[in-house]
Amino acid sequence: MSAVIKPSLLRMSAQHNIMSLQPRLELHFSKKESELIFEYIRRHCTLYLFALQDQSVDAYTSTNMFPFTVVKGQIDPMAKDFICFKEKFSWCWSNVVEVLDDLTKLLREFAVPLAKVDGEYLIELLRESDYCWRKTLPKATLFSLLENKGEVLELVSRPGQRYRGEGGRDLAATRIQTCWRRYLTRTSYLCYHRRKMAAELISLSYLFHYQKCQVKKTLQAKRFRQLINYRRRAERLAENWKHIRSSKRTIIHIPSLGFSQSWRLSTRKYDILQNIQITRLCDIRDENVEVIYICPMHLGEDILQYYDNFLRRNGADSSTNQDLPCNKRFLILTPEAVDHFPTRNMCLSTLLKYSPGTLKQIKRQIQGKQAYIVGGVGHEDDLEVADELRVPILGPEPAVSQLHGTKSGGRRIFSEAGLEIPPGKGDVYALNQLYETLAELIAQNIHIQRWLFKINVQRGGRDAAYCDVCHLGCYSWALQRYQYFGSDLWHSTWVQETVMMKYLEEIPEWLIYYTILAKSSRFQSWSEFLKIFLRQGGVVEAYPPSENVTYVTVDMLLEPNGEVTILSWGDQLHGCCHLDIVGSIIPKTSVHLETLHSICMRVAHACKQNYIIGYVSVGLATFVDHSTMKQKIWGIDLDIGFSDHLAMTQMLLMATGGTLNWRTGCFEVPVKEKCSEQEGAAKENQGTVFALYDSYDRCTIGMIAVSEDLQGALVTFAQNLSVIHQEILSSKKEEETNFEVLFLFVKEKKSYISPTSQFFTSLWCFIT
Repeated sequence: MSAVIKPSLLRMSAQHNIMSLQPRLELHFSKKESELIFEYIRRHCTLYLFALQDQSVDAYTSTNMFPFTVVKGQIDPMAKDFICFKEKFSWCWSNVVEVLDDLTKLLREFAVPLAKVDGEYLIELLRESDYCWRKTLPKATLFSLLENKGEVLELVSRPGQRYRGEGGRDLAATRIQTCWRRYLTRTSYLCYHRRKMAAELISLSYLFHYQKCQVKKTLQAKRFRQLINYRRRAERLAENWKHIRSSKRTIIHIPSLGFSQSWRLSTRKYDILQNIQITRLCDIRDENVEVIYICPMHLGEDILQYYDNFLRRNGADSSTNQDLPCNKRFLILTPEAVDHFPTRNMCLSTLLKYSPGTLKQIKRQIQGKQAYIVGGVGHEDDLEVADELRVPILGPEPAVSQLHGTKSGGRRIFSEAGLEIPPGKGDVYALNQLYETLAELIAQNIHIQRWLFKINVQRGGRDAAYCDVCHLGCYSWALQRYQYFGSDLWHSTWVQETVMMKYLEEIPEWLIYYTILAKSSRFQSWSEFLKIFLRQGGVVEAYPPSENVTYVTVDMLLEPNGEVTILSWGDQLHGCCHLDIVGSIIPKTSVHLETLHSICMRVAHACKQNYIIGYVSVGLATFVDHSTMKQKIWGIDLDIGFSDHLAMTQMLLMATGGTLNWRTGCFEVPVKEKCSEQEGAAKENQGTVFALYDSYDRCTIGMIAVSEDLQGALVTFAQNLSVIHQEILSSKKEEETNFEVLFLFVKEKKSYISPTSQFFTSLWCFIT
């Protein structure tokens, strides 16, 4: 059933719409506004026709009534299905044509060979969508109009399908050009970005370098000014030294160990090591001396009370508070920077430099007094501390101390002094140099059975190792060659060259397997020791060719005015490998006094020639040469600074009230004939004194045993060791100790020492 729509009804509807939209007909519109109004009317008329079609045409409600085919993006206008579709929907054909144009264009672009359009769905889509307002439909909507959309979508989704259709070549060329331009642009941008980043990095690096250079120049200028001030104060100290040493004065003791950073960081319990010389407090034996001791760690009340009682017993008042009244003669201060850098192993001078509170306190205590600093191992921060306190340093410049205070520097000083030194060579920094030096030395000194390796920067023989030549496979062959050629021809180069080549082949493996370390707790293996040895530099020298070797330590004060004062001397007590110094016997008994005095004066003169002043410790080795049966003395060690030996000697003299008589070589202690029973034990000046260093770890203590003779000192020493060993055996059984070494030493000494000495003898050691 069909219905006929009258044109007059349409016009009336249109007029009603216009009148409803424009109630005032007398208004005038511009051309653009008129076009928009007519477009609006056309679209609403179309929607109105769709509504009338729904009411009057019931045949159109059936589905899939008007399908037609699109072949290669073209619609055949003469096809029956298309003609039927066009006739049925001629009333809205303008909108249908626009949709079909978009659809066919899309199919041509993707080169779709065959597509079936659902005409009924197309009309429904136009009814339901807002196509009249948008003019175009999305691609997904257009593909949904197809009955075979699955096949079409599969074809369209193939890579490159778009470039096979209409305009595909142009689009491909455009895409290629776009990619190429993008590549060029991105490459150019990346190049620009890299250059920009490089320029920024270079500019920042240059800025940092410039600032670093400026800071370095500033520091150099500051240190140069400090050095100039040090030299000026040293000149004034030398001019007034006679007056200063005989008048009231304040000594600022800073037992700083200014070794290199790598050495400090690799050393355990560095604060305790710096506090070993706390017995410098005993300088107050001189009534004119006040002592300010800078402590590298916080001490417990037990240790403070111990030293307070010890010094009071010997006639000195003390103060460990912030104020130092006039009647107090020693003060212990701990820099506040100790709490800020607990794990950095800084030297004490550096900690004091970063402790303004402690510096102000020291200034307050020395104000208006004559004062000077007695340091330890020289460091650049010593000058800054002295400059801040405006006091001189009784010691050489840090650069001089670092140059001549090494093992290699000591050999140079001994050579200048005309003192015999062990065969060897110093300043070894390369592995090949070490091998060649060893091969040459072993070949030249074929009767030396043991060779020592000492790191330049060390204290007390801790950083040393040794190796015996008997483990060399070619050593027996070299001895046969020596006997064949004789001693005269043996030193010829052409004779030793073959032996040296043999040595060079075996030395690397020989060192790895047969080197023994003096302190196994510090270095775990030869490779670890060798790494530090080559970094710091070291010395290769011969061990004395004798079974009975005695080591002597002599402490001297090279006064600023040129005079030399010998302060202490004694026979060293060594560890099991005769390298690690653990104690001493005072006074010495192994070297004739006049010979020792002559050696000391020659060494002192050589030191003064090299601008060394202050405290100097000389280490000597004495033994009997079996070829001549005469005593030989080798210079083996030179420490610049206040030594541990001197610090313990000061405590010994403080405890006994005795003196070391250089002319007689004896340790003289005044003994009163009459004394009360209560004071008897104290006035006898015999017994044991302990030096305490820390309140927490308690891993090291010092012990001094005093008796009328060496036999009595050894007995007291052995008894004390036995008691201490039993007390701490359970807690220290897993750690390395030196009790066995000390017991062995006492046993050896007691076997050949007779108790006939007429003078007091003391024996001190560090117990770990």
